[in-house]
Amino acid sequence: MTSDLLPLTVPALLAVRVDTAAERPLLVCDEETLTYADADRRSADLARGLLARGIGKGAHVGLLMPNGADFVVGWLAAARIGAVTVPLSTFSTAPEIRGLLRSADIEALLAVDAYRGRDFAAVLVEAIDGLALDAPQPLFVPDAPALRLLAFTGDAPPTVAAVSAHGTDPDLLGAAEAGVCPADRMVIVHTSGSTSAPKGVIHQHGPLIRHMDNLNRIRSYTAEEVMFSNSPFFWIGGFAFSLLGTLVAGATLVCSNAREASDVLDVIERTRPTLVNGFAQTVAHLPEDPSFAVRDLGSIRRGNLWPILPPDVAPRDPELRHNMLGMTETGSVCLLSADETDQPEHRRGSFGSPAPGFEAMIVDPEDRHRCEPGEVGELWLRGPFLMEGYYGKEREETFEPDGWYRTGDLFSVDADGLYYFTGRLGDMIKTSGANVSPREVEAAILAVTGLTAHVVGVPDAARGELVAAAVRVPVNGGDLPAEDQLRADLRRQLSAYKVPQRVLFLRDDEVPMLSSGKLDARALKAMFGAD
Repeated sequence: MTSDLLPLTVPALLAVRVDTAAERPLLVCDEETLTYADADRRSADLARGLLARGIGKGAHVGLLMPNGADFVVGWLAAARIGAVTVPLSTFSTAPEIRGLLRSADIEALLAVDAYRGRDFAAVLVEAIDGLALDAPQPLFVPDAPALRLLAFTGDAPPTVAAVSAHGTDPDLLGAAEAGVCPADRMVIVHTSGSTSAPKGVIHQHGPLIRHMDNLNRIRSYTAEEVMFSNSPFFWIGGFAFSLLGTLVAGATLVCSNAREASDVLDVIERTRPTLVNGFAQTVAHLPEDPSFAVRDLGSIRRGNLWPILPPDVAPRDPELRHNMLGMTETGSVCLLSADETDQPEHRRGSFGSPAPGFEAMIVDPEDRHRCEPGEVGELWLRGPFLMEGYYGKEREETFEPDGWYRTGDLFSVDADGLYYFTGRLGDMIKTSGANVSPREVEAAILAVTGLTAHVVGVPDAARGELVAAAVRVPVNGGDLPAEDQLRADLRRQLSAYKVPQRVLFLRDDEVPMLSSGKLDARALKAMFGAD
């Protein structure tokens, strides 16, 4: 299908996929397989049930679920009736869930009953003062004033299955689908920085689908492909780049919620993905599994999960492959390159160029002049695939008058139009009058140790700030560099003032993270003794 014929709403897109590839798997998640026909049937049933309960166009439907068929069905059901999906992270605490239910005006919540040892029925009772799970619905709870419907997957009553309505007027769903337009809101995805409150980012059907189509063309993601992704669907990378991108391509998406490395490898080996995408750090333990050496992963031909790429396609150094910049506000990836080969040394750390439909410029954050090639400034973006805005905020609070969005990211651009990330505005460390980029120090630690690090500035009476590094301990518990040796190695790569004065070695589970998946910089600084 050519881009000009691409359906620009989810219900229209799903209908085309069912017509052309009904029995092709849309999703394989561990032992679950959801074909396009299954997705159509199950989401239609749930959509009718939502309509029967007064949930229709423009309503906000929360999904508190991990990756899997239930999430996909819930999203499709909401999109088919013109409702707006609001994914909620399964990492969220009870107070965070309460805040999101209220700030996003969620009217219907479809939730997993339990996941990885957490009883979400109990979590929701804790989150919503006055909620009784056996209360008749529609709900009327002052602590979550918009919430009218709550349903769980699994055994906790009332169940999502009970929402499915048989006997509903068969023409009602068709009429609802026909009323969905490309300019309608599809999803509100929440994002937050290391210190800011969550912001609900709004994306519409047409722009987000068109953006995924453009990205699919760049990464050659077609109906014949199988993609393994470890990105959670409740964040923009998993929702748009993986899930929606797969629907746009008519391809198959593979994921796993397994905790054991061998079980994840079983899924990958069985489904034979052709490309992989997500967070390399979260598959770094897979090669440590005793069975890894005999696993057949040769079907994987490209992607950014470096630890599991076959030797003939793996980079000699990940920093010599183009990175991708993704933001919730840009509907996932906004800087990338179609060239997936190793780059020359002078392009180390490149993030490629703006995706189709995006304008970019580097702006001095103080006097707002447009930076020349090589100058560091703030990345500004503009274009039709940017978010509609933040839920509950006026457009004037979010965009410049001429439509530019200020990302808060510090970049430079070279003469070839390739972009290089330097850090975040406000994240630069000021030590003895000199500026230090955390990313530069993190890259140096990776180069000399092969280990991931998080670098922050901590207050110091004499110097203003000290450079501090939290180095992530290898999964296999291998040898760690001595702190003095690490500093000596870094001095050969960095100016003396950039070398960390304080170093912590932390296991993955000791690194403080927000429910948004980002580093909790405030908590990390506290681990170094900073207030």
